[in-house]
Amino acid sequence: MWLRTRVTRLGRPSPSGAPLRAAALVVVWSSGFIGADLGAGTAGPDTLLAWRGLATAAVLLPWALRAVGRLDGREWLRQAVLALLCQCLYLGGVFSAAAAGVPAGTSALVAALQPALVVVSAALLSARRLGRAHLAGLVLGTAGVAVTAAGDLRAGTAPAGLLLPLLAMLSLTAGTLLQQRWATPGRVPPPLLQTLAVQAVFAAVSFTAVAGGAGHLAPPAAPAFWAAVAWATAAGIGSYGAYYLVTARDGAARASTLLYLTPAVTALWAAAVLGQPLGVPAVLGLAVSACAVVLLRDPPGRAAVPREPRPAPRTRRPTAVAPGPRPSRRPAPRP
Repeated sequence: MWLRTRVTRLGRPSPSGAPLRAAALVVVWSSGFIGADLGAGTAGPDTLLAWRGLATAAVLLPWALRAVGRLDGREWLRQAVLALLCQCLYLGGVFSAAAAGVPAGTSALVAALQPALVVVSAALLSARRLGRAHLAGLVLGTAGVAVTAAGDLRAGTAPAGLLLPLLAMLSLTAGTLLQQRWATPGRVPPPLLQTLAVQAVFAAVSFTAVAGGAGHLAPPAAPAFWAAVAWATAAGIGSYGAYYLVTARDGAARASTLLYLTPAVTALWAAAVLGQPLGVPAVLGLAVSACAVVLLRDPPGRAAVPREPRPAPRTRRPTAVAPGPRPSRRPAPRP
């Protein structure tokens, strides 16, 4: 009984400091898209990502050194694959979209559909049933992205540029589903900071190799470049830290739902820092996506399993009497 009570309490959201944690996650996660736009005018995305990766790896280097003797070869391979999907391809798509002129709010809106896609994909892979609310939420979320993307196309954004945040979101979704698939009951995952540190080292090596191979590794002398690197580094570490803090204290569903609020806050960041105006399509797309958040706030239920018919109750057979000598019909002799 005591163990069941403890598990039930751990599964419930922690009310102490929950609003503060939620606000920190939304604000810090949204600021990451602003870092991509800040560095878009100072250098190419490969140069910015290379120095952002090196700075992040330098900050997390102590935890990466601790993981050297604790992770086996298979775990290092898994972290390398996750770093490729969740950091290299995801960040590469976001920063390349900023360099192509895609507004930060649009990239945030496309990336905010990742939790919905994860929920739907996980439900399909695990044979869970999707209700009408989840299907309607997926349709509304896609419609919100379409409305916002249509506004960006009218504003002069190249159609090919809109594919970059979409590909980034798909790579992050693939990495998330793969991480969930590897979370087997018998496998003990490494500590969180060590995982982030190892992935940061892999991402730094990959970004540096790409920028060096293209001859773009030399950083510009503009102070704005280093300001963008500092912003992107702090936002990257802070957003992942806040995300896992909310996941540990308030639950994974709470953390995933909060990510749908990041496009609105990103638009506010862009208006305050970058001076980007808030257009009517962006506001309408955010409103439609907010409705999708409400519909997708609960996880899908388990698939209905048909019940087998109950077997008929067994009737008790009369106890068999062992055969013995038949009683004699002759009258007993009188005394």
